[in-house]
Amino acid sequence: MKFVSGNIEVYRDMHVSCETVWNVITDTKRWIEWGPSIIAVDCKDRYIRKGVRGRVQTALGLWVHYEITGFDEGRYWSWRIFGIHATGHRIEQQEGDKCRLIFEMPLFAAPYAVVCKTALKRIAQIVEKRDIL
Repeated sequence: MKFVSGNIEVYRDMHVSCETVWNVITDTKRWIEWGPSIIAVDCKDRYIRKGVRGRVQTALGLWVHYEITGFDEGRYWSWRIFGIHATGHRIEQQEGDKCRLIFEMPLFAAPYAVVCKTALKRIAQIVEKRDIL
């Protein structure tokens, strides 16, 4: 975990292409596989892009509305939940066949870094074809 420009970032390197990771994190049907705080998704679009809106059901059973507010194809997406900037999802190519996935969140959401670390682990298990524990 590190602090960058008023945000907290957590990341994980994965031994797959950035495209593979991007396809998992932008597919709304897959969010429940890797998002520990999400148990259901209601969205008319399977793959997100800027302006897409929907709602997710949290592990607490509450439905919350979201909008994709930042989007750079293959590199970055972020969203607002309840109109509040939530997590950003950034992909960076590393040496060789490695891809780094970074989750960023505002300082006020620092405790959520634990959830993001779990999500990163699950995504790595999915894309590197490991069993989810």
